[in-house]
Amino acid sequence: MIKNVTVIGAGTMGNGIAQVFAQNKFRVALVDISKDSLQRGMANIEKNLERMIAKGALQGSDKEEALKHINTTTEMKSVVSGADLVVEAASENLAIKLGIFEELDRICPPDIILATNTSSISITRIAASTSRPDRVIGMHFMNPVPIMKLVEVIRGYSTSDEVTSIIMGLSEKLGKTPTEVNDFPGFVANRILMPMINEAIEALFHGVGGVNEIDTVMKLGMAHPMGPLQLADFIGLDVCLSILNVMHNGFKNPKYAPCPLLINMVTAGKLGVKSGEGFYDYSESRKAEKVSAQFSG
Repeated sequence: MIKNVTVIGAGTMGNGIAQVFAQNKFRVALVDISKDSLQRGMANIEKNLERMIAKGALQGSDKEEALKHINTTTEMKSVVSGADLVVEAASENLAIKLGIFEELDRICPPDIILATNTSSISITRIAASTSRPDRVIGMHFMNPVPIMKLVEVIRGYSTSDEVTSIIMGLSEKLGKTPTEVNDFPGFVANRILMPMINEAIEALFHGVGGVNEIDTVMKLGMAHPMGPLQLADFIGLDVCLSILNVMHNGFKNPKYAPCPLLINMVTAGKLGVKSGEGFYDYSESRKAEKVSAQFSG
């Protein structure tokens, strides 16, 4: 039975995963190499919990109870030995993930399940870096983790039926809807989503429409809650580029080739919300302008 969970990576996905486990009374160790990252992650969890309280979805006591279930550390080795499950939520970079899983394989007892939150990288490739490929699985949460119900559960070539069953059941205990998919580049969610985002960028690149026009067509014409360019900004343009590269390299199909505009924007550091600018401007000055316009309108 899984009671103790270690989450590696305190960024947007990692702190969201830690929050969801903590809200469901699992004991969580949140690990990052940076104390500053851990502080930002915990601050984000508190902010999310306070937002849920303001909406009436939680009581104040629920927030305190959830926070009590999370400990933070920069020393991975000190916590994984007592874990039943480790969920890796580091950067979407194969070399980084392989390094983490090689280290986990060295320091974790053999019965611990090792899961990765990768959104596109081969589970089989990650599992092959360990001596326990049968106990490695993909557990792809959607962003924002506390709100989105889907978890893509991805079996590697050697993932056991037992481990798959445990993770499917665990996801349901978290209030999620697990969907089992097979190990192909991009899995299901990003194999469909990223080409759509890339095509929206191509439409902008070729002057078919402007940013607002493209997003408006998809929101009003296709009933999407958010346009593809705005969604790309929230995901992170660097993440979109990484996923497209994984699919392009994996399938060797030119339809997955990232648009030159996306490549140039990432090269220029225009990554979306995280950098303050992408297809939209999220800088403090622009926020101030919007507030001023609201009060003067």
